Amino acid sequence: MLRLTGAGRRFVNGTIAFADIDMRIDAGEFVVLLGPSGCGKSTLLRLLAGLDVPDTGTIVWNDGTPPAPGDIGFVFQDATLLPWASAEQNVHLPLRLAGKSFSETRNEVRATIAQLGLAGFEDAKPASLSGGMKMRVSIARALVSRPRLLLMDEPFAALDEFTRHRLQDDLHALWREARTTVVFVTHSIYETAYLASRILVMTPRPGRIAAEIPCPLPDPADRRTDPAYASLTAQVTETLRAVMPA
Repeated sequence: MLRLTGAGRRFVNGTIAFADIDMRIDAGEFVVLLGPSGCGKSTLLRLLAGLDVPDTGTIVWNDGTPPAPGDIGFVFQDATLLPWASAEQNVHLPLRLAGKSFSETRNEVRATIAQLGLAGFEDAKPASLSGGMKMRVSIARALVSRPRLLLMDEPFAALDEFTRHRLQDDLHALWREARTTVVFVTHSIYETAYLASRILVMTPRPGRIAAEIPCPLPDPADRRTDPAYASLTAQVTETLRAVMPA
């Protein structure tokens, strides 16, 4: 789908977020960026989203066509919902910004809300929703335009472990069904091993891609109990330990 070659980003204060990033994202993958705080993972996502530009290197979309509005969905660590708007109004927002009225997209919006397990909460305001439900609305908002690429920046970090597991299960099921291309940032080794089809391990700042780990795990929802999951978790742990400074 896209390729970065020699990409680097230096901020005005002289801090180098990442350097010499060479990576590819293939259509239908679930790529997880794993690395310590400050290694440039979130900055790299912003660059993929077109919200920032590299100081060095290039980003090339394989078909030569830059993404159109709606081609990229972004889920932030905070749900970032409009507090005065209902769930369906929040989900409709990307379509409204694209000039599509709610009346012509109502079925799309409500189907996406239902897909995220929120049927019956269409009229609920964010203040009445739990943290996990707010994140489901945020994910629905990112998916409603059927993006080519979904970027997720630690979306489950602030949630309790039970809610986090449920959302991981649901996200993985959605990905298996739709095969939307996903780039997901996290600090969690266990989350990485559960979700990824391919893992890119980054070094401390300035971030570089230190290792690439394929994840040939089975698709069923019970993959956490599969011995291959424990083996992959151990491999990721050792890889991350090797790139960290002594």
